[in-house]
Amino acid sequence: MDTMRLNLFYFAPVILFHFCIAAQEWPNWRGPNYNGSSDSTGGLPVYFDSEKNVKWKFDLPGPSAATPIIYGNNVFISSIQITDKSSGKGKLLALCFNRQTGKLLWSKDAGSGYRPGNRDGFDFQLHSRSNYASPSPVTDGKRVVFFYGNGDLVCFSVDGKEKWRRNIQKDFGDFCFQWTFSASPTLFNEKLYLPVLQRDEITHGRGKDGADSFILCMSPDNGNTIWSKVRPSDAKKESLESFGTMIPYRNQLLIAGGDVLTGHEPDTGNEIWRWGTWNPNHKEQWWRLVPSPVVGGGVVLVCAPKKAPVYAIELGLTGNHAGENGLVWDSQDTPILTSDVPTPLFYDGSFFILSDLRKTLSRVKPKSGKVEWSCELPGKYKWRSSPTAGDGKIYSMNHNGDVIVISSENGKILHLAKMGATYDDNTRSSVAIAGNELFIRTNKVLYCIH
Repeated sequence: MDTMRLNLFYFAPVILFHFCIAAQEWPNWRGPNYNGSSDSTGGLPVYFDSEKNVKWKFDLPGPSAATPIIYGNNVFISSIQITDKSSGKGKLLALCFNRQTGKLLWSKDAGSGYRPGNRDGFDFQLHSRSNYASPSPVTDGKRVVFFYGNGDLVCFSVDGKEKWRRNIQKDFGDFCFQWTFSASPTLFNEKLYLPVLQRDEITHGRGKDGADSFILCMSPDNGNTIWSKVRPSDAKKESLESFGTMIPYRNQLLIAGGDVLTGHEPDTGNEIWRWGTWNPNHKEQWWRLVPSPVVGGGVVLVCAPKKAPVYAIELGLTGNHAGENGLVWDSQDTPILTSDVPTPLFYDGSFFILSDLRKTLSRVKPKSGKVEWSCELPGKYKWRSSPTAGDGKIYSMNHNGDVIVISSENGKILHLAKMGATYDDNTRSSVAIAGNELFIRTNKVLYCIH
């Protein structure tokens, strides 16, 4: 056997092994590829609802926007449990289920009781649009880390033993956000990352004037700070706020917020490049950012807020860039290409941009921004779940808990599944994909669909 054939002989099983691992897991809120896609290629369900093709379901103690996280035989999820409905007070929970049976393996009260300053005495554990359990957990198979909007960051072993905990607000000062902070943590190359891109002034009685936006890097073994790096911005007021998650790409960390997109060195936090702004002269002061960046097809996509355009930025930049410098394309002449809340999907060589304000899902070529097809989304409820995909199918969920299944090839709606309760609203979790199963979290129930 010649050398090339020998190498392929030994290398092919390694490729297959990693492919199988990636297809079976959903270790963070945007999945194993950090772009909303799964490598699953066979048997993902099309026809299902809250009773049909349900492998198991579990009644949850409270609502949350957190996406189910799947690794090995475990399903991890964040939740709240309301103990006093009049005030919205309750517990912050970390839950683990058996992936095959849906049995609750462990439940931990992960909250420290830390309470930042409140607006009009209102408890932000239960906000009308969000709650402290909105960030998704993250795991590497050895540990699972839960973050909550009050600043609690807690690490457990996969069998539920608490390894360490800390509170980010207690350590670095109360957050300066108008809404409940909900960025999800990122595990990458044996380090744990969390961006805190916030206002530089007291906000509704919380935080302090002169507060910095910063990126935090910690040891996942003990939670100790490895480095903390200020991330400056010229944005004003709410436009400084970002709820996005740091996205790894090769040996960089990408983060959007404060009217700019930046790339950072994982070992130091040093800024490698920045592009912006989508907010010329920073004249818009109320442009908080929700979507995270997504990489695909040689570009990185960033979504400006409200009904503003989407921008595709060149990869491999260094230094500061603005305007046409570093810009591959934007959607200023294509109004349907916009996203206020959902993070776009990259799958099968294309971007899929869900516009929650235009109620459309569009397949877009990464290098040109050309729309390959566009699908109008049904119903009266907003579609704000970030789309996920595998096996030629795209999944998303609206505020009422309806899950839509769309062909990635032609945009045809294949199925609309009623998963939420009749009067559910503000259902926000994304659909997770692992193997040939879907994990769907409504306000009240966690489903495993097969």
